[in-house]
Amino acid sequence: MTNTNTQTSPQLYARIGGIAYLFIIIAGAFGELFIRGKIMVSGNPAATAANIAASPLLWRIGITGDLLMHVCDLIVAVVYYKLLKPINKDLALLAILFGMIQTAVLVANKMNLVMPLLLENTDYLKAFTTDQLQAWSYLSIRAHNYGFGIGLIFFGFECLIDGYLIIRSGYLPKILGILIQLAGVCYLVNSFVMILSPSLFSKMSMAILLPPFVGELSICLWLIFKGVNLVKWKERVEPGY
Repeated sequence: MTNTNTQTSPQLYARIGGIAYLFIIIAGAFGELFIRGKIMVSGNPAATAANIAASPLLWRIGITGDLLMHVCDLIVAVVYYKLLKPINKDLALLAILFGMIQTAVLVANKMNLVMPLLLENTDYLKAFTTDQLQAWSYLSIRAHNYGFGIGLIFFGFECLIDGYLIIRSGYLPKILGILIQLAGVCYLVNSFVMILSPSLFSKMSMAILLPPFVGELSICLWLIFKGVNLVKWKERVEPGY
């Protein structure tokens, strides 16, 4: 019975993590490209506010999808820890802590997307003009973009550590670890450039996020369809498993 658990457990974790990761990728892309990307009009608070007022349910669906995505963040973090702790338990723990901080920042950041829904035409808001309310709504959405970038700083460090552990593992392909480390570097550069040089960020943000997409999708699909090399896994964990 013990031997069966030794062989099936890592694959089960891998499948769960891969499926959760796939949901993160799909939900993240859908919320950013097909909801916020369609509703938010760059540089135009009035048009953005009008679009939200016309499609409040769609906006709420985007927020809900993001929150479910962050639930899956925690699942993926635990799966990474389970799969990578045989390499170095302390580094795997550090990685999961970075991931938890990222998730906490991003969940709290969702309030910036809730704010436009609260700026309805109610009595206590009559102290503000329509233009002020629209500007406030637009500012909240822009603040969300910065909050997302700040959260990705912690995720970037998590990727660097996880990538290193994957390279060292022997039971996951080294190329996946390299791709995840490259993703971490790209996230860090993207976030710090956003803070330090917004003009440069606007020119490079889409291009620099392509390697992370490739890396994360690659490991996501590998976990779902391949999992870990059970022979190499057993060699690594057998002494203390």
